[in-house]
Amino acid sequence: MQFHIQETMSKGLKTTVNEELDVSDLFKGRQDVYRTGPLRVSLQVTGHEGFIEADGELAIDLELACSRCLDPVKEHTIIPFSEVFKPASPSAERDENSDEEESDFIEVDAERLDLRPYVEEALQLFMPFAPLCSNDCKGLCPTCGQNLNEHKCSCSTEKIDVRFAALKDLFKE
Repeated sequence: MQFHIQETMSKGLKTTVNEELDVSDLFKGRQDVYRTGPLRVSLQVTGHEGFIEADGELAIDLELACSRCLDPVKEHTIIPFSEVFKPASPSAERDENSDEEESDFIEVDAERLDLRPYVEEALQLFMPFAPLCSNDCKGLCPTCGQNLNEHKCSCSTEKIDVRFAALKDLFKE
């Protein structure tokens, strides 16, 4: 997934990228991600005068922890991908344009454009924030840790405001 920037832009090359990437290293040490499948990358890379455009989609099968009960949740995720790259401008031009708003282009300082870091970043940004096994998941008991979807526990669910705890026995005899 590497492209020579000047050659791609000057010749207006069109390339289709269909690859599978092993992204398991991205999620090492994360306890909320049980398993990941390969990341299937399907992109159309097109060179234009002054920039390179990459459009397509990414697809991956994930097994994540439910955010309420920690049971495994299998998800097939499709991520739209669209980025525009241009060669980095010389440092003198960059200083003059520093007050301008950020452009829609990603500046690349190297001679070659490697799409892998941008694809991996898109995957990490698109990860579900709080996956659920079902919308009516009851979660875990905060006292004993019992999965409330499987069994009801005998823990007290009475909530006492600590500011009024001294008054709870006031009318008992």
